Amino acid sequence: MTEYLTNYMKYIEDKLEKCSTSSEVDEVLAEHLDKIKFMQHERIVHFLVTMLFSIVLTVFIAVLIFTPNIPSLLLVTIILVLLIFYIKHYYFLENTVQKMYKVYDSILEKQRKFRTDSE
Repeated sequence: MTEYLTNYMKYIEDKLEKCSTSSEVDEVLAEHLDKIKFMQHERIVHFLVTMLFSIVLTVFIAVLIFTPNIPSLLLVTIILVLLIFYIKHYYFLENTVQKMYKVYDSILEKQRKFRTDSE
């Protein structure tokens, strides 16, 4: 997903730069809005999974406190590592979606420019 989003952001910014007509900007806008919706859904799913892992980690830490043993410690360690990676990925998704909003603003600005130039 990280590579996909990184490539998409480069693609859409290049495509926006090359737009020379209002209809091309409209196409870029429609495509970009679809991607934003898709990424918002992806972000929500990852947020929920991250929260689930946080709750599970809390439960297993409580188990570890009350019954300290090697299997509980191993489980806490595994869940903690997974949670760290989920947080890292969620952070990337969150920042990229915010960048997508900025690109959306750029698309609207370019769209306005074409409309005022044609008047």
